[in-house]
Amino acid sequence: MKKRENRIETYDRNMRPDEANQDNMKWHSPKMSPFHVSGLAWFAEEGKYRRLPTAPKAVLPAAVDYLANHPAGAQVRFQTDSPSLSVRVKLADKANMFHMPATGQCGVDCYIETSNGLQYCNTTKYDIERTEYDSVLFQDWHSEMRNIVLYLPLYQGVEEIEIGLEENASILPPPDYVTDKKIIIYGTSITQGGCASRPGMAYSNILSRRIPMEFLNLGFSGSGKGEPEVAEVIASIPDPACLVLDYEANCVSTELFQQTLPEFIQIYRSVHPQTKVLVVSKIRYAREHFPNHRELYQTRMECKQFQQSLVHELRSKGDQNIFFIDGSDLLGSDFNECTVDGTHPTDLGFLRMADRLEPIFKSLLLCAVVRSHSVRG
Repeated sequence: MKKRENRIETYDRNMRPDEANQDNMKWHSPKMSPFHVSGLAWFAEEGKYRRLPTAPKAVLPAAVDYLANHPAGAQVRFQTDSPSLSVRVKLADKANMFHMPATGQCGVDCYIETSNGLQYCNTTKYDIERTEYDSVLFQDWHSEMRNIVLYLPLYQGVEEIEIGLEENASILPPPDYVTDKKIIIYGTSITQGGCASRPGMAYSNILSRRIPMEFLNLGFSGSGKGEPEVAEVIASIPDPACLVLDYEANCVSTELFQQTLPEFIQIYRSVHPQTKVLVVSKIRYAREHFPNHRELYQTRMECKQFQQSLVHELRSKGDQNIFFIDGSDLLGSDFNECTVDGTHPTDLGFLRMADRLEPIFKSLLLCAVVRSHSVRG
């Protein structure tokens, strides 16, 4: 009986939040050098953990404006020799989603560079009834310089975050990206990261560990519908390497999608005539092959054919930097096992998406970057 009680005690201790030890800890704001916040195009200008500008020239749809406060895809990057690392987070609200873990909605992931690239270390644990928490990510390790990447929450606003390091620890800037150009992904709740179990498993974040470029996640849950106001804001982001358009699932009808997609591309092309644009059709839904949901399959096929035809038409008119990617294949043959609710991917689903998108991104983007550097050299 005593052995069983010890096992339960160990289990309970492992499941409890790890609150930061205040002794010998110095707290730092990521807004200060040498920390670097990436994934937020307006952070250097505004200092807010927000994905769109606070005062855009055109009025944004209310839902998009609200969801822009969720820093999906944002990363805090730095190097340190601190033997311990904690974070202190102030959220805009409590965890409140029924189909997404609080660790994904409101947590912070820690990744550390190894000889095999960035490797997962830990995720913050905290009382989900709270909006402010401290959490230990690692503690009492030996002192050596480590490259750290912290992924911020996917589905909750972050009013403030602080990094806790040991008092005498050194802090250095993170390694440079291979280019200053950015990969911008505009889309849906799936793009935003619903319903990853933790921030690092959103597909844009997985890709950011495999492709050494800055990723901007502009997925808006149920609200990114290709609005021209949003297109204008996205077109104002400087130095794009690529724009990914993956918002089909947010459109309430094929007709709306047929109306918004050409206009969105036209607005973007008026500012960035040569930037690569990837049009991605949506992933397969688990219910679409059941008799009562055949309309899901039919709508998806209509939208897919429209996107293929539009890209073909634009390429035939001379735009050789626009491409179509068939989202039907992104989850693999067992797509019906890759979601939490028939629609939103689990970590397995996001991993499948990243695995299939990675070679496409690398062939279109990294080769061009290497050639560009060679020419400059």
